[in-house]
Formats: sequence, structure tokens, C-alpha cells
Amino acid sequence: MLHVLEHSLLDSLKVMAIAFLIYFVLAFFSEKWMKILHKNSKAAPFFGSLIGLIPQCGVPVVGADLYLKRRITTGTIIAIFLACSDEALPVLIGSEKWYMIFPLLGIKIVLGFLVGTIVDLFIHDELDDSVIISEADEHSKLHRYLIHPLLDSIKVFIYVFVINFLFGTMIHYIGEESILNFLKSNMMLSPIFTILLGLIPNCAPSLLMSELYIMGGIPFSALLAGLSVNAGLGFVFLLKNSKMWKRNLLILGVLVLTSIIAGYGFIWIQG
Repeated sequence: MLHVLEHSLLDSLKVMAIAFLIYFVLAFFSEKWMKILHKNSKAAPFFGSLIGLIPQCGVPVVGADLYLKRRITTGTIIAIFLACSDEALPVLIGSEKWYMIFPLLGIKIVLGFLVGTIVDLFIHDELDDSVIISEADEHSKLHRYLIHPLLDSIKVFIYVFVINFLFGTMIHYIGEESILNFLKSNMMLSPIFTILLGLIPNCAPSLLMSELYIMGGIPFSALLAGLSVNAGLGFVFLLKNSKMWKRNLLILGVLVLTSIIAGYGFIWIQG
């Protein structure tokens, strides 16, 4: 068990270092992207899909908050949710399958833009045109550019370490080959499995799915489907407004349907 602990710790520290670097860079652009979404409502789904790529749990939450405040359209929040991958990217970047982030991000950008644009063609939101008040000055540069990125990366470290240790322990007692054979024997159902996993309102499922993919337990199609529907705590934040329950169900339905089409569509393309 000591080697499981050591391996989990080293892998988690590597992911933490990558996550901190990403969060540090993104801290300089957090305010600008909110203004872009507000001022470019027609092209907002495209910008939303780009912003959704930011590997941070807070992005879908901020997007949901803007949506509840009528700053962005329904299509834009769907684009953000579809494009986001939470902490899966730092995990993939630190693995031997790092190159798969390029098709993953490319497909998610296209999905977010297309689906978001189509939704906005049918749903016409009345946006609040009042000026967005920035709260960036309320926090010191030390907190914004160093402490917050450090705290976020520590959270990623905890998530990754727990998942790595649990998987390592399970593999130690059950055997890696037995676990992977079970998952591989149900490959056609794997997109459904990851979609259900992705519906869990937390950042951990994205880490879990990326670890399964790296281990060979699920195919790329399942990873794509699961990460497309997973929006971290974003959807839970939407539930703050109980009066919008019909619109929330619509958003959830679009996410699930798009994820199913994306997952099984990729399987069909692969033949």
C-alpha cells in the first residue's frame, strides 16, 4: 500500500503544479471575459464556448450567475456548460495522452458554438443592459494573482489525490486487469455511464473520467460525452432561481441530448 500512496502523491503534485500555472495566468483575464459576453450577445455562444474551456470549476458558476442576472443568453450558458472540462485538462496534460486535449477541445468548441447558436435562434432572452460593476479592486493583487490560484490548485490536488489513492487501492486489491476488462466489455454503454457520472454536480467526476480514460477503461467517445454534460456546480447554481425550473430542465435536456449525440456520433464516425 505504501507504493500506492507514493504514486498517488507524486501524480497529484504534478497535476497541482500544472493547475497553479493555469490559474495564475487566468487570473489576469477573469474580468475581461465577462464584459465580452455581455457586449457581444449575438456572437456570445462562440465566446462562451471559448471561455468554457478554462479549466476551472468557477467558470460554469460565474456563467450561471451572469445568466440569472440576465447578462448572457440561454444559448451562451449552454455553450459554456458544453465546453467546460473542469479539472480534467490538467490531468490529461500531465499524462501520456496529453495530445488528446486538442481534439477534445476542438470538438467541444464546435459543440458549444453550434448548439448555443441554435438555441438562441429559438429562445429570445431579454438581457439587462445596465453596466457591469467590477469588484476586482476590492481584492488585493496578492489574493487575486497568488493566493486564489494557489487555493484552487490545492483543491485540485486534494481531488486528484483522493481519486488516485482510491483507484490505486482498488487496483491493488482487485487488480487493474480485472477492472479494465469489466469496463472494456461494456464499451458501447460507456457514454451512458460517463453521462450519468457527469451529471453529478461536482468537479470530481471530470477527474474520475479523465483518470479512467488515461487507464484505458473508457474510450475517447465516453470521455467526450461525460465532459460535455458535466458543468461542475454550474447547474446547481441555476437552481437558485426556482421560478426558472422549466428553463433549467430545458438546459439540462439540451446538455444530455448533445452529449449522447456527441458520444455515439464519435463511435459511429470511428466505425
